[in-house]
Amino acid sequence: MQLPFEQFSALSAAGICRHVFTQRIPGIDVSHDKAEVLKGLDAAHREICNAIGVGDWPLFTAEQIHGNKIAVVDEVGSALRVDRGRRGAASLPSREFPGCDGIITNQRGIALGVYVADCCAVYIVDPRTPAIGLAHSGRKGTELGVVTNAIREMIDRFGSVPASMIVQLSPCIRPPHYQVDFAAEIIRQCRALGVKEIHDSGVCTACDLNRYYSYRAEKGKTGRMLALIGLRALPIRQKSVRL
Repeated sequence: MQLPFEQFSALSAAGICRHVFTQRIPGIDVSHDKAEVLKGLDAAHREICNAIGVGDWPLFTAEQIHGNKIAVVDEVGSALRVDRGRRGAASLPSREFPGCDGIITNQRGIALGVYVADCCAVYIVDPRTPAIGLAHSGRKGTELGVVTNAIREMIDRFGSVPASMIVQLSPCIRPPHYQVDFAAEIIRQCRALGVKEIHDSGVCTACDLNRYYSYRAEKGKTGRMLALIGLRALPIRQKSVRL
């Protein structure tokens, strides 16, 4: 049976990362609260992660409060919660970053994830550095500039150059099912920072409930799609043996 997920050709072509955007999982009861629904989706999401080769990678997620804070993972096992103009160490009993809606990293072999059900998952890839980012951006997060903050943090922390970046927008809710076209605003913000390669799936989550979850169309009783991205691990070089 084909697993319910999709991938984006622009990210695959970059050749430096693994990524996925899961779709609706058949047979899962989504009438509970978000935490309970995510528990129900966990096994299917793990199977998909295994299928794309990241099943054994550490997964870092964001709390997702519709804000604009960005978490930075700049060494494995270490993470910082970042507020523009205010930075401090974050205690992490789990791999979820409290108060954040985006994550960036330059580390290989770890996965960044956000959960969406109408909001946009925005994948950011800098093949030159290399570095990656992932942001949860709905109407409010877009107004607050969460994707802008993620790109700026990649510039500040990793020396990324916007002109070298690839940005990919996931399926999200769009007019006429929603009154605000925040996907168009995300694209405008990225262009204003100098990003040239921007790809938009152009797909509306509320238009296809057989394939996607939609918080608005399903009146809050719904599941979540997992958006995930990670830098590929470097191949292990075998030492030559002199005879």
